[in-house]
Amino acid sequence: MHVTHLSLADFRSYAGAEVELDPGVSSFIGPNGQGKTNLVEAIGYLATLSSHRVSSDTPLVRMGAERAVIRAAVTEGEREQLVELELNPGRANRARLNRSTQVRPRDLLGVVRTVLFAPEDLHLVKGDPGERRRFLDDLVTARAPRLAGVRADYERVLKQRNTLLKSAAMARRHGGRGVDLSTLDVWDQHLARSGAELLARRLALVAALRPLADKAYERLAPGGGPVGLEYRGSAERANEEAAGAGSDVTASRDELYEVLLAALATARAQEIERGVTLVGPHRDDLVLRLGELPAKGYASHGEAWSLSLALRLASYDLLKEEGPEPVLVLDDVFAELDARRRERLAELVAGGEQVLVTAAVEQDVPGVLSGTRFAVAEGRVTRE
Repeated sequence: MHVTHLSLADFRSYAGAEVELDPGVSSFIGPNGQGKTNLVEAIGYLATLSSHRVSSDTPLVRMGAERAVIRAAVTEGEREQLVELELNPGRANRARLNRSTQVRPRDLLGVVRTVLFAPEDLHLVKGDPGERRRFLDDLVTARAPRLAGVRADYERVLKQRNTLLKSAAMARRHGGRGVDLSTLDVWDQHLARSGAELLARRLALVAALRPLADKAYERLAPGGGPVGLEYRGSAERANEEAAGAGSDVTASRDELYEVLLAALATARAQEIERGVTLVGPHRDDLVLRLGELPAKGYASHGEAWSLSLALRLASYDLLKEEGPEPVLVLDDVFAELDARRRERLAELVAGGEQVLVTAAVEQDVPGVLSGTRFAVAEGRVTRE
């Protein structure tokens, strides 16, 4: 899979941009703040319906504009598709696929597949659990795009349930009339059902990633492992199922549904008191280990970088095994790495069907990644 053309209108710093892309390596070179990352961010948005830099769409629309448009032509074997997304902050985004408007944004998932390496990846190791949950869920959705609907259902039910719990907690604290909690059992069932689907996919993903991440880390930092990935569930019995998944025994959705339902029942009194849902995939974590120690708090800066890169390489290898080879995006990564890791990473990704690299100076791009060069300056992208 590769992107053959990228078109932007009022996206970030670009009033308009048209970029023809080739298979193989393409590098975007220019000083910081000139719009290099904006180009690869747009491609990543088409793949995930989110940005790796910001949590809302508002910053993605050029100052003074009402909307932004990202359009890309994508080739997969003999098949060519045109993907278009209109970003409308505060309103629903609009999508088109092969010029048809009868699609939802999430119907675009899977048309473009990317694996992104960025400086923000260090948060996978050193950041809070939300960073690792997002990593898992984005990869789950890349493997099975229909899971976007499951994620949306889970978030919707979680929001409704939290609203009910918060109202009950506030009424109790202020001595008002009790809130009717008769619908809580129904919300529990909905949350456990979508949560079990998401949890089952996460457990299967972690089991698949373990050997790939360990192998990737060894290639980046020989002798520095082994790497361990442990899924830590907020429901005690979910941890037992996660341990089973580590032996390639994946828990069934029905089993996980019962686990979550029981955990919600056990936590109910505490949840009503605190006004928030305390059990479910939104409270879980992926624990990363180097040897016997957890990476968070113990890994050096170099080790943390190697581990975060290993997770991305493992993601790339997994997606490549299961479907079209994803587009590799390396956004200003080489400037963050020492010479040894820089060369090893470049050698590992150089053979990708399409590799997009951003760098402030040409010297930051290893020689093995020779290919098409674009100069980016003052909102213009020029092929050299």
